[in-house]
Amino acid sequence: MEKQYHQIYQYIAVFESDKKMGGYSVTIPALPGCISEGDTFEEALKNIQEAAELYLEDCKNNSNMPFENDAIVAPIKVRV
Repeated sequence: MEKQYHQIYQYIAVFESDKKMGGYSVTIPALPGCISEGDTFEEALKNIQEAAELYLEDCKNNSNMPFENDAIVAPIKVRV
């Protein structure tokens, strides 16, 4: 049986907790429109990984692979 190799890509995922409804929403800024959610952080993580795989599979089929994101993410405090 022939081995099948896969390319591994790394992207930044941004999780936001929904204080009113509960759960998490998550986006990948480098993949416009790649959005998911989950009732728990773990579920949201699993869902965004699946969404990213589908997104990238579509990009691969159209020969339009996006670049990996090398963004730096840091929390900031703002005084008002």
